[in-house]
Amino acid sequence: MNFDFADEAPKLAMLLYGVVAFVAVVGGLLLLLDAVPARLARRREARLAAAVAAGKVIEPGRRRPRDGLFALFFLLPTVLMLGIGLVVPAIRTLVLSFKNGDSTEWVGLRNYGWMFDRPEIVDILVNTALWVLLVPLLATCIGLIYAVLIDRARLEALAKSLIFLPMAISFVGAGIIWKFVYAFRPAEADQIGLLNQVWVWLGGEPQQWLTNSPLNTLLLIVVMIWIQAGFAMVVLSAAIKAIPTDMIEAARIDGVNAWQLFWRITVPGIRPALIVVVVTISIATLKLFDIVRTMTNGNFNTNVIATEMYNQAFRYGQTGQGSALAVVLFVLVIPIVIYQVRNLRRQREV
Repeated sequence: MNFDFADEAPKLAMLLYGVVAFVAVVGGLLLLLDAVPARLARRREARLAAAVAAGKVIEPGRRRPRDGLFALFFLLPTVLMLGIGLVVPAIRTLVLSFKNGDSTEWVGLRNYGWMFDRPEIVDILVNTALWVLLVPLLATCIGLIYAVLIDRARLEALAKSLIFLPMAISFVGAGIIWKFVYAFRPAEADQIGLLNQVWVWLGGEPQQWLTNSPLNTLLLIVVMIWIQAGFAMVVLSAAIKAIPTDMIEAARIDGVNAWQLFWRITVPGIRPALIVVVVTISIATLKLFDIVRTMTNGNFNTNVIATEMYNQAFRYGQTGQGSALAVVLFVLVIPIVIYQVRNLRRQREV
């Protein structure tokens, strides 16, 4: 393939401009974040030293108005980005959910009524509920059991790496990998799918696993658990190591066995970490899109809310119905976020 630099000069120039702009913006921000706090800290130390030299009393908890401006300076970009990237799209989506497919007329609650009149949408809601119930529960349990079993064991770091590796793979990549695992070939052909090959070795006929409902939904859920179990293991392993050794030794001296130690010391000791893991995985599961899109495209009764929202809004041109699904998805996430915020506040008070 011939590559002519003269013909591609405009594209190369645009690439160069982009790189320079990226370096300028990111480098400038990093420099600003490093230089400004250091300079303000030096000025504050100088003021404190001058006050001490003058014999003035220093009030430790007092904050100057300048401190508030300093905090606002760093919060303002985040607030602006949240407003542009989250608040404005959320309000626009809510407005569009009350309009027709091409967003030209108001239709009231018709899009929400459409959701519950169609059996396939009810099936989608049931599928989503199944994902939200099974994935956080099973991924957390697997991560917890794995963290307890390898705690302070030989080759602990290697064992952690093995289960954490899937976290480095994107959902799309994981879906493609597992699609090969579930691949189907006729009985007379060589099987390329691991699951069908094992099934044939056990004497069964090759199955089209991704088309058999509801088994296909459960097999898709396995992929999500495979990814999230590593995250759960890392967080819970750190929490287990934070349990005071004195408490464990005292329990062992009192004669508790391993099972009692797990339920009476380990689980109560890592309860905040368990809540964080379950909440985080639950939110990630509600937003699930890539795995279903990659492996079945929502066919064979495997659809979930996010996939159907995409189909309605971008494939079928029904922006109002897609927006209504997005609003429902947003409403489902709100209770989980509120619970997490209240839990964090209780932890700070303790």
